[in-house]
Amino acid sequence: MTVTPASLPEGLYNAALDLLDRNLLEGRGDRLAVIDDHGRYTYGELTERANRFANALEGLGIRRGERLLMVMLDSVDFPTVFLGAIKAGVVPVPVNTLLPAKDLDFMLGDSGATALAVSEPLLPALAPLLDRHRPHLRQVIVSGQDGHGHQRLADLLAKAAPQHQPAPTVADDIAFWLYSSGSTGSPKGAVHLQSHLMDTAKLYAQPILGIGPEDVVFSAAKLFFAYGLGNGLTFPFSVGATAVLMAERPTPAAVGKRLVEQRPTIFYGVPTLFGLLLSSGELPEKGRHNLRLCTSAGEALPEELGLRWRERMGVDILDGIGSTEMLHIFISNRQDDIRYGTSGRPVEGYQARLVDEQGQPVAPGEIGDLQVSGPTCCAFYWRKREKSRETFLGHWTRTGDKYRVTEEGYWLYCGRSDDMLKVSGQYVSPFEVEAALVTHPAVLEAAVVGAEDADRLIKPKAFVVLQPGKAAEAGLEEALKSHVKSRLTPFKYPRWIEVVPELPKTATGKIQRFKLRAGGQRG
Repeated sequence: MTVTPASLPEGLYNAALDLLDRNLLEGRGDRLAVIDDHGRYTYGELTERANRFANALEGLGIRRGERLLMVMLDSVDFPTVFLGAIKAGVVPVPVNTLLPAKDLDFMLGDSGATALAVSEPLLPALAPLLDRHRPHLRQVIVSGQDGHGHQRLADLLAKAAPQHQPAPTVADDIAFWLYSSGSTGSPKGAVHLQSHLMDTAKLYAQPILGIGPEDVVFSAAKLFFAYGLGNGLTFPFSVGATAVLMAERPTPAAVGKRLVEQRPTIFYGVPTLFGLLLSSGELPEKGRHNLRLCTSAGEALPEELGLRWRERMGVDILDGIGSTEMLHIFISNRQDDIRYGTSGRPVEGYQARLVDEQGQPVAPGEIGDLQVSGPTCCAFYWRKREKSRETFLGHWTRTGDKYRVTEEGYWLYCGRSDDMLKVSGQYVSPFEVEAALVTHPAVLEAAVVGAEDADRLIKPKAFVVLQPGKAAEAGLEEALKSHVKSRLTPFKYPRWIEVVPELPKTATGKIQRFKLRAGGQRG
């Protein structure tokens, strides 16, 4: 059946309509929208699926403005549910599929979700939690072969009508939430508006990446993550491109397989994964991939890693910084203006500034707290008024990151505000020391925190993961210290170096330095 594009009266706006039905109106209904582990789906088919889900929600009594918690793997069912809910005026809340039960329990309660959409493999972790969240949790919808006594998504789609008139929302209506990663405290529900999705595409993806209908994109960052949501849903759908979705975790083998078999033109990763890929032997040779561009976010990309990737793959990585609160990247390198080791320059449409602890502008070249202003900032944190007041200062948003601007105007990441060290009366950026450590051929990853010496003074302590096949041989610690001293001002070198099998990280790849600090207060 041919799906007729829906429309809204002038003055109204619905993000799902803009991302789906506009492709039909512009003649892209037969173009491939999604490739997942089980099939391929055109924009016409995806629009029909979203319409059917919107109708199914209304049939289940889920009302406009109510929340739908999504604990879903990356497949065509994710955009079906996410965009179908937005079409119906229901608020989807995608959450991290790797969270422990206590965090999922918190989010079910905090969101007050009336419905839950869950991928079948993830249901066992949630099943023991469901009863305590009734009566507000009225419906459980399972994506998979067996509903295990709950509504099955496939059955709901089969029974629902294929046409749907979107809810009469406006650009400033609430569209969806994303919970922060919780790497520094309890998760916070960042409330985003209808206009925010397309704004990220227009400000970043289209001008910075030059994304177009012929692109095939693949994001290692999952759709529940703000970075991944833009990469694998908003950006391709904004222009009629194709998104490759993968349910499994992004191991080097799994990523390498998609790079060869699906031949994406844009690959979105994080620094840790780029490092693992380069060390894995799973990367295709230059002639066996179709990449024209890669991006990195989540944590700053070390210069050495970007240069190694370009040498090995023949394409650049555009490093940038974004946040859950701002939805996607707001400072970035450009294809014609790459400065490895920096985050680049502010994206047009955003403003950035550096301030001191009193909120005053810092002197040129000095480290300051990064604040950003732009149209995609979330409206507030759900049920966290005081935290909202601390973070959102009029037009400005406190990011919690430390930066400085080089003489050439590039923005240089100096670490999280609560990770900065003061050594011998001078600030030391953990990231700067980490970046120096990973240039040593024995080091795969590094994390630096503060530890007390015998005089109870704070000094840098490094935790390093060695390259595959490398062992912690005698003399390695001193060699690494000398290596850092040769690259940085000597007082910044790590006084202690501990070799570890892996670094603690969030599911989005960010190093959890607070766990390292808790485990090693003294050097």
